[in-house]
Amino acid sequence: MILAGDVGGTKTALALFEVRRRALAVVREGVLPSQGFAALADAIRQFLSDGPPVAIDAACIGVAGPVIDGRCTATNLPWVVDETSLAECVSTRRVKLVNDLEATGHGVLGLPPSAFAPLQAGEPRKATMALIAAGTGLGEVLLVWDGRRYHVVSSEGGHTDFAARTDREVELFRFLRREFGRVSYERVVSGPGLYNIYRFLLTTDGAPEAEWVRSRMETSDPSAVVAEAALDTRDPRAVQALDMFVSIYGAEAGNLALKALAVGGIFVGGGIAPKIRPKLEDGTFITAFRDKGRLGAMTASIPVRRVLEPRAALLGAAAVARSLLSGAVPKARGAQATP
Repeated sequence: MILAGDVGGTKTALALFEVRRRALAVVREGVLPSQGFAALADAIRQFLSDGPPVAIDAACIGVAGPVIDGRCTATNLPWVVDETSLAECVSTRRVKLVNDLEATGHGVLGLPPSAFAPLQAGEPRKATMALIAAGTGLGEVLLVWDGRRYHVVSSEGGHTDFAARTDREVELFRFLRREFGRVSYERVVSGPGLYNIYRFLLTTDGAPEAEWVRSRMETSDPSAVVAEAALDTRDPRAVQALDMFVSIYGAEAGNLALKALAVGGIFVGGGIAPKIRPKLEDGTFITAFRDKGRLGAMTASIPVRRVLEPRAALLGAAAVARSLLSGAVPKARGAQATP
């Protein structure tokens, strides 16, 4: 029996998998509100107590934050997680703590081609790829090709310095710098980031805020309200905010492709992508992705695909946990993973 987890700033997804004839089968899964628990161990105990007693043979949890020496201080949660406490919680020494995007990377590498939707066809190559995912935060991970198989290499690329490309983005940078001091890409390309862009536009364009928008934001997630208003074209400011968001998202995806030389492909994951699918597909994202000056022809040749499988991180964590049973490295089915 394997316990897999995907811990984010908003929710914690947990699942039990059983190895059946060399395949992993879901036994039970659940989603808990991350902010409702003082520690990850409390969430795991709650999940396990909701079903029949089980003996855990191996566990892997993906956590949003840098994992160093088996320990992580979560980026968007007041949690400190380590493999020692995790082992005590699940009563097995076969445990692994990884970055949540690292888990997603393992999951993506095991998905069939039907689990992706193309944003840019590009030229299929057996080469290094990368994954970018905006949600509560912004995650980035490398899928490095060594000539035989892929290796998942975690990063904290979402926390690199935000680079403005236009005069309006320079103004956005100055607005955010006054508030946060340092401005990372996560301050812009994330759920809170979309609302940050909206707030910036609210203070600079001079037009009054729509009363219905203000009212909705009092009872709902402000970023979700902005996205919905933009997709429905009900509020011009929201439309402009989402346009800036997707353009900057595409630009940073292109930056990631350049830094990793990820000519094998870029995957776009995370919880925001499916919610703004029409905007991601209207060309704004890919235009910014390709806009790399002398290397524009190269980025135009890179396959870009949206990840359709919402449980990619859970599946990846389960694959890592399964490898602990035999001491093997999770197999990356490169033929299926190549966009």
